[in-house]
Amino acid sequence: MASPLEDPVLIRPFRGHTAAVTGVAFDTNASGLVTCSVDRFLILWKLKTQSTAYRFAGHEEAVTSVEFSPDGRVLASASHDHTVRLWISCIHGESSVLKGHTASVRSVSFSHDGNSVVSASNDKLIKIWSVCSQRLLFTLSKHIGWVRCAKFSPDGRIIASSGEDKSVNIWDTRNKICVNSFSDDEGFATFVDFNPSGTCIASAGLNNTVKLWDIRMNKLLQNFKVHRAGVNCISFHPSGNYLITASTDGTLKILDLLGERLIYTLHGHKGSVLCVAFSKGGEKFASGGKDAQVLLWKTNFDKLDYEEIVKHNFRRTHIDDPPHLLDIYPRSSHFHSVKLQSVQVNPTFDVPDKQTPDPTVIDIIPSSSIRSLRVLDLSDLDLFL
Repeated sequence: MASPLEDPVLIRPFRGHTAAVTGVAFDTNASGLVTCSVDRFLILWKLKTQSTAYRFAGHEEAVTSVEFSPDGRVLASASHDHTVRLWISCIHGESSVLKGHTASVRSVSFSHDGNSVVSASNDKLIKIWSVCSQRLLFTLSKHIGWVRCAKFSPDGRIIASSGEDKSVNIWDTRNKICVNSFSDDEGFATFVDFNPSGTCIASAGLNNTVKLWDIRMNKLLQNFKVHRAGVNCISFHPSGNYLITASTDGTLKILDLLGERLIYTLHGHKGSVLCVAFSKGGEKFASGGKDAQVLLWKTNFDKLDYEEIVKHNFRRTHIDDPPHLLDIYPRSSHFHSVKLQSVQVNPTFDVPDKQTPDPTVIDIIPSSSIRSLRVLDLSDLDLFL
């Protein structure tokens, strides 16, 4: 029997950046969080009380995107300085620089096996890099405008990208060609990502919309217009049943894709919310904004349903030849208006736990960039995580 939804709860803010927070990502077991900012730094946070955080320097301009590798051992970051950096996720702060783009790099993302990284840039190109050799593998070109985001599918066979040319392109990584393209005359997508099964993509629109597309049927499935300003980032819950959105209107919204409805509107940031991400298990999520804050949330509403969802879909997720559909989407396109009611979650903006101070942030200044990333021992990871 399904349990009633429980409201998400703000666990605490993290303060340490001095400018807008542009990216958030959890490590594998949700014990640590990495954030990046216009202030040019990355910060690694322990998600325990009274823990030290570590601030990493390397990029020469604003950092636009950051992500953990699937095994949590390496970080990738993108920057307006035209580079991608790979970092060892421990306190040594070592990084290597991937040069090839000729304009700002807007997003970076790992493949499912952690062997490759895809980057999207204002030079209108998408580049795929080898993590091991730190070399460029190949370049994808079709966009005629700045490319805002590029993501691998869960199986690594497909890449989805969105650009300011108002197109969302689907690429075959084996043949290195664009196999499909979705156009949106209303505006361009600032962010795009695959659902956990790899059969659908969601796009976040500058025109206030969130759209879900079935990439097998080439069909728009859902069209949510629940924000009052542009949507900057989205994140699928690992069950595939929920989507969280971050908007310039200062709110986060949680969409129930099964029920085709908006269920929560979350407040807490002052100004635009620029990034959001669920943890790998879905029990937490984090958001970052123009206010330079990182907010850590407890999901709550899914905690009793998620294990059953995983059990139900285990055979199809692991045996079926991807991509496949988990049959959770409507059969025809639905438009969802901003007038829809949702539960408002408006925590006190100050630190909820008055006894927990902001963590001490230690600056890590590497001696020099390195040419190759050494293999980490688990003891190295334990230094931070």
